[in-house]
Amino acid sequence: MRGVVFTGNRTLEVTSFDDPEPGPGQAVIRMKASGMCGSDLHFYRAENPLDFLVQQGLITLGAGGMDASSRIIAGHEPCGVIEAVGPGVDPARFRPGDRVIVFHYEGCGTCDHCRTGWTQMCEEGTRPHGAVKHGGHADYMLVPASTLVKLPEQMSFVAGAAVACGTGTAYGAILRLNLSARDTLAVFGLGPVGLSAVQLAAAMGVEVIGVDIDPGRVAAAKAFGAAHAINGKTHDPVEEIHRLTRGKGASCAMDCAGGNVAKQQAVRATATWGRIALVAVGGNLDVVGWNDMIARQRTVVGSWTFSITGMKECAWFIADHGVEVDKVFSDRWTLDQAAQAYTSFDKQAGGKGVFVFD
Repeated sequence: MRGVVFTGNRTLEVTSFDDPEPGPGQAVIRMKASGMCGSDLHFYRAENPLDFLVQQGLITLGAGGMDASSRIIAGHEPCGVIEAVGPGVDPARFRPGDRVIVFHYEGCGTCDHCRTGWTQMCEEGTRPHGAVKHGGHADYMLVPASTLVKLPEQMSFVAGAAVACGTGTAYGAILRLNLSARDTLAVFGLGPVGLSAVQLAAAMGVEVIGVDIDPGRVAAAKAFGAAHAINGKTHDPVEEIHRLTRGKGASCAMDCAGGNVAKQQAVRATATWGRIALVAVGGNLDVVGWNDMIARQRTVVGSWTFSITGMKECAWFIADHGVEVDKVFSDRWTLDQAAQAYTSFDKQAGGKGVFVFD
């Protein structure tokens, strides 16, 4: 089979691997869609992707078969069809031909976090696909059957790939905010995660205000369901959000941009008793003072992707409400176009890319 391997300094190879065979409790997935995530660019841009993993504390060389020659298939937004299952997989739950989304983390399976579906917080250390374990930019993928969620028939494989990370991450943050139609939500950063948050919240009946410094993304927010869209380069988002909310501020905000400014604006754009979810990696709240937090009774929560049960809930919310999450992907590629696809994605001038398979 073919698989995409990042080789350092913005280069990659489409490499041949042996076709996987399922062991006990495992399943082989024939890939139908594999999304490209902004976090993939960290590995793509790194001088040495393996060294980057070590520096980030994701792996220890010599552990789990990892060494300097390890070549890991990229991609952690996988969706496809079960090709085969190994011994011990209950056919009442999963069988060949089932359409599935892959939850892209593996853990010990027995700690409290793993048992409650939060494998990325495993006490023994999580093993994410596309970084430590082989990912979805390949013809086939070998995974524990416990990482699978059935894809609703109403959804395309491309939509399933969106849910596998970016859109699922937006839904996870919405759950952390306990969002309802009574709320007003300000979304800072209108990349794939931010636009997914706009789309999902709008489907819940929430009044959404989108904020970005890129005019194209600001325009896209309206198409994704935002009631208002603000260009943060030409207008002060905090002032504009207070103006739009009769001086009160939004009841909720979400930082999907990263960086100090977006996080601080997300806090200050909310009303008294406001709730803020920090989703994007990067940036600090070091200049947000006590009067911004304590005196306003604001609550800030961190939101790191989603649980496997949250992924399932997200998929069914999309299916039940007819949310067109396929629109998150602006570019579709074949695996043989991987070099061109990542060169384009690396510019971060457009939207999100996805590999599609016959």
